[in-house]
Order: sequence, then C-alpha cells, then structure tokens
Amino acid sequence: MAAPPDDDALWARSLHCSRSGAPVLTDVSLAVRTGEVVAVLGPRGSGKTTLLQCLSGQRLADGGEVHLQGTPVHLLTASRRERLRRERTGWIGPEPALVPELTVWENAALPLMLRGTPAHRARAGAMEWLERLDMDALAGRRPASLSRSEQQRTALARALAGPPDVLFADDPTACLHRAEGALMLRTVLAAVRSHGITTVLATCDPGVAARANRTVALVDGRRTDAPAAAEAEGLAACSLSV
Repeated sequence: MAAPPDDDALWARSLHCSRSGAPVLTDVSLAVRTGEVVAVLGPRGSGKTTLLQCLSGQRLADGGEVHLQGTPVHLLTASRRERLRRERTGWIGPEPALVPELTVWENAALPLMLRGTPAHRARAGAMEWLERLDMDALAGRRPASLSRSEQQRTALARALAGPPDVLFADDPTACLHRAEGALMLRTVLAAVRSHGITTVLATCDPGVAARANRTVALVDGRRTDAPAAAEAEGLAACSLSV
C-alpha cells in the first residue's frame, strides 16, 4: 500500500460513497500539495460537497483512504475526527451558518474558544481577521442585522481565525450577487495565499475554478479527464441557479 507523499497536505485514494444505495462518489483519488489551492469543478449533484466532507473528516467514505498531513482520517474515531477538524481545518459553505445569539466577533472566535483558547486570545485572533475583511466596525453586532455579504465575511473570518492548515470552501460565493461573489473570491484567495493555507474550493463556475492553482473535474461522482464537459455542465447548473 503506497504512502502519501511528504509534501501533500491532503491525499485521498479510491473514495467510494453512496446515499440510499445510490453512488455519490466512485473511485475518486486526489492529492493536494501544501499551500496549493485546488478547485473541484462540477455541476450541482456531481459529488463536490460529499468529497469535501470526506476529505475534511465530516463523514466517512464507504471505502478508500484519506490522509490529512499524514494523519489517516479514515481510521480515526468520530471524536478524534472532530478534534482534527476543530484544530487543523476550516470550513466555509454557501450558507454562513452563524449562531444568531452571538455577536460577529463571538461567531468568528467560536472555533478558537472550542479549542480552549483563552477568551482574550480568541477575541484577538477573531478581530485580526475581521479587520482584514473590513468587518471590525461591525464586531459587536448580531448576524440578523448584517447583509448577506457581511454574514459570509463573518463566516470566512471564523474559518480562518485558527488559522487552519487546510481550508475547505464549498461554493462560498453561490448565494451572493455576482459583484459580491467576485469580491468574496478575491478575499478568500488573497487570505489563503498570503498565509500559505492549503485550500480545496468546490464550485460549479469555471471562472471561479480558473483562479485556483489547479482544477479537478467531477461529473456524476467520478473524476473526469474531460474538464470541458464538467465546465459545460457546471455553467448550465450555475445559470439555472441564478
């Protein structure tokens, strides 16, 4: 059995995953080098979110291996996978999923506080990212008073406040207007590249994927060597969702 290369932050082999008996991922393998930004491109329903969930340890694949910085995620217990996610990864999806009772800075600091970071250090870490994302003036407000773009920037600060070794970005611009989505994408890429954060970005938009270092195409839960097909299907899916 081959070991993952030393310079790969993420390494997955032959992932299989099904839901209600229907295949979602079929024999998907992937390697992501440390500091690399890799886009997973495909239409909606192609298995992108499931792949990111398996890579991050949120769910176990039915078969295959996942190694995150040399740690065999597929062999960990549920509690150890949760600890690995909390300590070494960040996640941002299309929905901000903020805690409504918490303020902006408290939402951004939540992962740090869950790790046991002292409150003053957690706040400082959260405020550093909120300032970079032009959200520091809104730090004391609650999510209901924010625009959708501001909520998503708060979610990004929460994902980066660790900072994580690996960021999983599951179509984070999907629910934003085009201009806001473009700004969000620039912000995400500038942040991860300035800090050398390995990133896996799922998208149905070829224009978004083109901003990554490399693109992996998924169609019907399988990696494809014909990215043009994934681009065409992805564009159609994005157009239908607008």
